[in-house]
Amino acid sequence: MTHQHQAQGFSLVELLLALVIGCGLTGGLLQTMLAEGSNGQRVGRLMRERVVARRTLELVRGDLLQAQGQADPAVLPPACNLAGRTVVLHLATAAGPITYSLGKPAEPIWRGRVLMRCGPAYGLHGELGSGAAQNRVVLDALASSDGFRADPGADGVLRLQLQQSWADGGELRSTLPVVLLPGA
Repeated sequence: MTHQHQAQGFSLVELLLALVIGCGLTGGLLQTMLAEGSNGQRVGRLMRERVVARRTLELVRGDLLQAQGQADPAVLPPACNLAGRTVVLHLATAAGPITYSLGKPAEPIWRGRVLMRCGPAYGLHGELGSGAAQNRVVLDALASSDGFRADPGADGVLRLQLQQSWADGGELRSTLPVVLLPGA
């Protein structure tokens, strides 16, 4: 009696086919995980930028609330050299003028156009100091022409608006209404 012995297992073709399918699935999963990581980074950056934009608008709001009113730069000149930047908001305060200007940054570390604040520094308790005016970048990556606007409304509300845009196509718009007190 002869017994024919059949081998149990997979053929070489079946093993190669399983290997190709497994590699394809692994590659697809890896690509999905990398895309999710990239999306997570974009969302994280957008959240950080939104917080910074909100803080900037709150800084301008604080300056507006301490100001005696908006001023004409020709009558009350800014305390700092604007270096070709455009004045977008000029305030008269008891501590001296505060000027917000929009334009090209002085240093290459900033992204795109910047919003700069020229005026007295804040003290430890949130009051305007009496020292020399400081010229500081408060926000970068602003849109070309109207990255920051302070639009007065007929209802006595000043609408502060920021628009940022980044090299990768991302964009952020932020708005903060500020109720102006009579005489401000």
